[in-house]
Amino acid sequence: MSSEHMQIGEVAARTELSLRTIRHYEDTGLVIPSARSQGGFRLYTESDVARLMVIRRMKPLGFTLDEMRDLLDATDRLDSGEEPSPEEREELLERIRGFEQATQQRVADLRTQLARAEEFAATLSARLTRRTPTP
Repeated sequence: MSSEHMQIGEVAARTELSLRTIRHYEDTGLVIPSARSQGGFRLYTESDVARLMVIRRMKPLGFTLDEMRDLLDATDRLDSGEEPSPEEREELLERIRGFEQATQQRVADLRTQLARAEEFAATLSARLTRRTPTP
């Protein structure tokens, strides 16, 4: 095994994803191991780890697998080394801009939810610290 390849256990540890989750992302085509060992074990590269990190970051923001696939397709095409036509490049960048805007909105929504949750927790805490007269 090359020093640039990692087995799935190391990838799971680095990405904080379970083996099952990584295999699921493989089954859905979001990430494909770059190689297989002679024994048939999945082997991953830094690029595969980076791809999994994109997926991991999109998941809590509520992006669907299809949306993840769409973003990864756009970035893959831009990073492929083949220069797209100016029209295709602009279309790909526009798709990425759409994801950036959606991400900013989802982050703002999460901040609002967090503020409400903190306010509720503070209300409960205040209620518990208030002394009620004992009879």
